[in-house]
Amino acid sequence: MGTVDVMPGAEGTAVVAAVRGGDRTAFGALAERYRPELQVHCYRMLGSLEDAEDTVQDTFLRAWRRRTTFQGRSSFRAWLYGIATNASLDAVARKRRRATASSEVLWLQPYPDHLLDAVAPSEEEPEAAIVSKETIELAFLVAIQQLPPTQRAVLIVRDVLGWSAKETASLLESSVPAVNSALQRARATLKKHLPARRLEWAPGADPSEQERALLQRYVDATERDDVDGLAELMSEDARFSMPPQPGTWQGRDVVVASWVEGGFGTEEFGRLRCLPTRANMQPAVANYLRRPGDEEYRAMALDVLRIADGLVAEIVTFPPEVFPRFGLPPTV
Repeated sequence: MGTVDVMPGAEGTAVVAAVRGGDRTAFGALAERYRPELQVHCYRMLGSLEDAEDTVQDTFLRAWRRRTTFQGRSSFRAWLYGIATNASLDAVARKRRRATASSEVLWLQPYPDHLLDAVAPSEEEPEAAIVSKETIELAFLVAIQQLPPTQRAVLIVRDVLGWSAKETASLLESSVPAVNSALQRARATLKKHLPARRLEWAPGADPSEQERALLQRYVDATERDDVDGLAELMSEDARFSMPPQPGTWQGRDVVVASWVEGGFGTEEFGRLRCLPTRANMQPAVANYLRRPGDEEYRAMALDVLRIADGLVAEIVTFPPEVFPRFGLPPTV
């Protein structure tokens, strides 16, 4: 990994000397400060929360082994980001699962908002830039997974972290022209996979208030088994997917028909109860199902909603295995 030539950080020469000298306590205290934001960075690279956690741990192990290479010419934070980026690229290379021709990312996992809240702002990087909504939404995560690994790294480092072309080239042991070319290609590909820019709410409306109102209507319709009510909340071209299962349903009528075909609204299916939550800075609903004869509602699925123009434009549904990450109970 090359040396990133940025302004020195505020760690202090004494701390740097302690880290380079093998002081585990000093290293741990310094590294742990950046764990939450490094995890978000690796999550963008990998699309999987579990893989991101593993990669951050790998980053710290690599950093400890290479501690003598930290000369203080860059901030400790920038040095860790460089190691994390390369560790993520290695993790991508080890992945055997691949997106299908329909742009599916079957290993995609949701990211609990409470973990995003743990990312603390600093003088080096305002919190808003690290966890900005447009770069943590599931649609963005799916889109960047379509990029070749190096283009993905360049896009994230340049457009999300705001590093210069020179810094990025040093990080990836490449040249400035190669980095600029990769960024141009990445941006062009991203436009093909991202939803069109939209105004989520009418001018002058309070997005949070409108969002909460729409989410409550979604919850009410779900708990009433109101198929028509759910359809009214969805855009005509709404999408529905259930990673890690393959397949994407396109169009409101197609989506609703798939739910009806699956038994939604019938006595045999059971009754649903919902708990609102948030994932990837998007509204989400934890669904609990009580089957006929059961006394409890059991965790069934987590719906993460993308809202556009005041309607539900996309629903990505995850299995109940993600509930513990959100602090959600197994039964209600």
